[in-house]
Amino acid sequence: MHWMYLLIAGIFEISWAVGLKFSHGFTQLIPSILTVAGMIASFYFLALALKNLPLGTAYAIWTGIGTLGTVILGIILFKEPVSAVRLSCIAFIITGITGLKLISN
Repeated sequence: MHWMYLLIAGIFEISWAVGLKFSHGFTQLIPSILTVAGMIASFYFLALALKNLPLGTAYAIWTGIGTLGTVILGIILFKEPVSAVRLSCIAFIITGITGLKLISN
């Protein structure tokens, strides 16, 4: 269950990171409220996951999920550039997340 908490925390991290863009520096009320709610939920589920997972592993995977999700949504929602180098970097992040998951207890 702790891995599921970590996945949920990562998904909420994506939501608040993207929400920051939509909040326009916290000047838009609804996106700002949803962004803060996403932050709270993300930290809550990360805290639950940390009860049973090693800190370094959980934190790296949490930020990796957030990074991957925000890059992908940046490309889809905000038409951010796609290049071979950028996709290669995403592949390295996926490899790192997978490796950390495989070597943890």
